[in-house]
Amino acid sequence: MNCAWHPACFRCDACGAQLVGSGFVRSADRHLCHPCHAAAVSRGRGPSSLCRRCRLPIEGGALVVGGDAFHPEHFSCGGCGRELGEDSAEEEGAGGTAAAGGPRLLCRPCRDRAGPTCGACRRPLESRGVRAMGRDWHVEHFVCAKCEKPFLGHRHVERNGLAYCETHYNQLFGDICFHCNRVVEGDVLSALNKTWCVSCFCCSACHAKLSVKTRFVEVDQRPVCKRCFSRLPQELRRRLAARGRETRAQRGARP
Repeated sequence: MNCAWHPACFRCDACGAQLVGSGFVRSADRHLCHPCHAAAVSRGRGPSSLCRRCRLPIEGGALVVGGDAFHPEHFSCGGCGRELGEDSAEEEGAGGTAAAGGPRLLCRPCRDRAGPTCGACRRPLESRGVRAMGRDWHVEHFVCAKCEKPFLGHRHVERNGLAYCETHYNQLFGDICFHCNRVVEGDVLSALNKTWCVSCFCCSACHAKLSVKTRFVEVDQRPVCKRCFSRLPQELRRRLAARGRETRAQRGARP
């Protein structure tokens, strides 16, 4: 201890009992009689539950700053000046140690006003968050507007200020394939003034796969490849080809 004491002055830092002749335990720079030390251990009060500033036990809630525990009354809010409670927090980006007078600490209301808030619950982001649609969100609160499941890093699609998972965006706003009458997933193929799944765009006679670069003729609002078209009666081919050329010239077939 490297200190000299009058026998009457050497007392337990917890209860004040004289320690001379009775023995003591040194814990976190404090001198405790055996009963007080045993009581502290039984209550789970190790060195981490002693105030870093005054070295006295913390009976109520502790204010933990930089891994050290303090009595909340040793600090005041850096925003409004009121005494802090155990639910206070460090100001984001503040440095220093509490024992040395920093960082700046804020009470809960001031902390809520100072930091970014969640776009859903309006509460502050105290840990990991996500930035999307020009706002900050708690990870668990950034959800699909339809199924309300969190995206958790998966792709989302925005429409009219709302976010949707790909499945429900396609169900609500997706293109419907003219052939299978289902929502087109993936690339959309446009031809004959209609939308198609890439895999559904085929000759309506032989079912050979087509693309917008493949030569075909429109027959009853469906594509027919040139090979199948050549097998039709000549007069029918003449009338369909003339109408098909007119249709393509007016509407076009775009990828």
